[in-house]
Amino acid sequence: MSEKKHDVLVVGELNIDLILNKIDKFPDIGKEVIAREIKQTLGSSSAIFANNLSVLEAKVSFLGKVGNDSYADQINTSLKSSGVDLTYLLKSQTHLTGITVAFNFGNDRAMVTYPGAMNDLTIEDITDEALQSASHLHVSSVFLQESLKPGLTELFQRARKLNLTTSLDTQWDPSEKWDLNLKSLLPWVDIFMPNEIEITRLTKTSTVEDALKKISADCRIVVVKRGVKGALLYDNGRIIEQQAYLNEHVIDAIGAGDSFNAGFISKFIKRKSLEECLDFGALTGAVNTTAAGGTGAFKSFEAVKKCIKENFNKNIS
Repeated sequence: MSEKKHDVLVVGELNIDLILNKIDKFPDIGKEVIAREIKQTLGSSSAIFANNLSVLEAKVSFLGKVGNDSYADQINTSLKSSGVDLTYLLKSQTHLTGITVAFNFGNDRAMVTYPGAMNDLTIEDITDEALQSASHLHVSSVFLQESLKPGLTELFQRARKLNLTTSLDTQWDPSEKWDLNLKSLLPWVDIFMPNEIEITRLTKTSTVEDALKKISADCRIVVVKRGVKGALLYDNGRIIEQQAYLNEHVIDAIGAGDSFNAGFISKFIKRKSLEECLDFGALTGAVNTTAAGGTGAFKSFEAVKKCIKENFNKNIS
């Protein structure tokens, strides 16, 4: 894949995270609670994935849309400092940059998001030039991108015709309608990467096993993230289970799934075995929990390797 300018093109949403930590409990309606710690950092599933994948030494470019404001400037600075190419970044003239306010309580979280410019990205914004610059396409958070969602199957079809491999993480649907036509979409997706709640909601089933049975005829590889229970991978009838690497001193879990995705894809684009991809995804997901925010633990590849050695007693080359 080295002949392309980029290993991975990420198409997705961009926003800033305002994270409230050390909260005694989640607030009830009409009541107030105190947060003893606050942090403003790069947010959005797609941006966290792109940032951390770049830190893991992949060549990453990003196609998304921001507003013309100070939050956009912060996003630019953060992604560029991690080596992400922003050649294809677009600015909306009608919307502000998105922001998410996250409330952390132990290993749980609640979030409120203003979508802003992420709702302004359409299929027409994604050029063949951008797609052809990369060997792999990753798309995330489709339910936060209402203008992009109708063209999603077409986007993955175009990527396939241009010989890109692809991955998709739909993320949570804030409306909880889960109105995505998996039957038409999944045949064009190489790696489908939901968590266990998302896959059951998307398939209208009650268990991961039932969900996999329902989509097995239409999908290729499915990676299901299960938090502290680890992950499992479905590949043409074969199931691979992966235990979680547990961090005993969790700072927060924001972006853990995105960091898992980054670790998995960093190995996949190097054509490593699915077992190795899965194991490294579990490691990078665990690394994520050692610092605040989705990118806090990913300052450099050396820092990631040191964290893995010190916390999980594994050597990474």
